[in-house]
Amino acid sequence: MRFMILVKASKESEAGVMPSQDLLTAMADYHEQLAKAGVLLDGNGLHPSSKGWRFTWSGGKKTYTDGPFTEGKELVAGYTMIQVKSKEEALEWTKRFPNPGVMDGGIEVRPMFELEDFTPGEAIDRFREMGLATTK
Repeated sequence: MRFMILVKASKESEAGVMPSQDLLTAMADYHEQLAKAGVLLDGNGLHPSSKGWRFTWSGGKKTYTDGPFTEGKELVAGYTMIQVKSKEEALEWTKRFPNPGVMDGGIEVRPMFELEDFTPGEAIDRFREMGLATTK
């Protein structure tokens, strides 16, 4: 089972404040433990929303918006992807996740879809051929 750990953005991360050496060390230690256990798939930080953009659809119309975005509590500052055997194992790993903020921080953890979760068909076969959404 694959899980994505979403690191919530903070005022500091949205202002472009780089993580402290202590936080970088804690994150490196955590990710190193994940890697040694063979469960780390990927992980990285994201630039502030001021360097990004969005596309939204409403009524069939697509709208482009430059960042920054005001909904700070809904923004993502980084992510880690893991592959484990169960939800319980994912929970145990995420209990050890370092506080990603200076004072306040948060993560959200969600299971990822696997191709086997969808109704078989040509589109799913195409994703499989690309090597996407598959387990190791």
